[in-house]
Amino acid sequence: MTTRVRLGISYDGTDFTGWARQPGLRTVQGVLEESLSKVLREPLQLTVAGRTDAGVHAQGQVAHFDTTAEFDADKLMYRMAKFLPKDVRITEIRTAPPEFDARFSAIRRHYVYRLTTALYGAQPLQARGVVPCKPGVDLEAMRAASRNLLGLHDFAAFCRRREGATTIRELQRFDWERDGDLLTAYVSADAFCWSMVRSLVGAVLAVGEGRRTPEWTKTLLAATERSSSVTVAPAHGLSLVAVDYPADADLAARNAQTRETRTVPAPDGGCCGQ
Repeated sequence: MTTRVRLGISYDGTDFTGWARQPGLRTVQGVLEESLSKVLREPLQLTVAGRTDAGVHAQGQVAHFDTTAEFDADKLMYRMAKFLPKDVRITEIRTAPPEFDARFSAIRRHYVYRLTTALYGAQPLQARGVVPCKPGVDLEAMRAASRNLLGLHDFAAFCRRREGATTIRELQRFDWERDGDLLTAYVSADAFCWSMVRSLVGAVLAVGEGRRTPEWTKTLLAATERSSSVTVAPAHGLSLVAVDYPADADLAARNAQTRETRTVPAPDGGCCGQ
């Protein structure tokens, strides 16, 4: 009998070439699949909620795999803690319904991006996850620029194009908090396209540093391809912190909805294509 297994995963992305398995390179997927396959004694393949780029971290990544092996979840987690390298941990193991899909069942994904305005830069113990920026950034202007981007839009200006992939997303949260020298962006959406979060942060940081006005971010939503005026923020400030899923009874419906073609409503209330 085949069992679907859901994993919670945490990793420091500094020394990984991103999530996705690549021949000859150290990736999170590669390390996890190799380790799990050895422990469970069968070849396994992971499906993930969000394929993070090189250098990006995760505290709340989710993945699933199917196995015919019998196991005890607690014992397997303890064994994997000894088997895996120190920069990646499996933090949760539990069985899931066959309809559960770490990618297509997700309702939304939550990221944080961390910056410091300290004159000396990031503290040594934070340096792998906090990016230095100019002191004195205008936080209120950054908040205004972020609000301009909320909602269902084509985020082509902020995304690296992938053949056949849509850039239409619903940005549900984009706000900022300050704690002393630390600035934290909270970014949530139903899904993100390639480099989108780091591009959003880079654009808003340009506003905070006075190089652009808050209204500029709104004009970027009219673009139909990636904007060369948007700087991609460094990878190591970004972390995937949580992924939301519906109740088990709603998983199949969510999977179907996620696979539907996305469109952005026209300003006159009509509908237009991607």
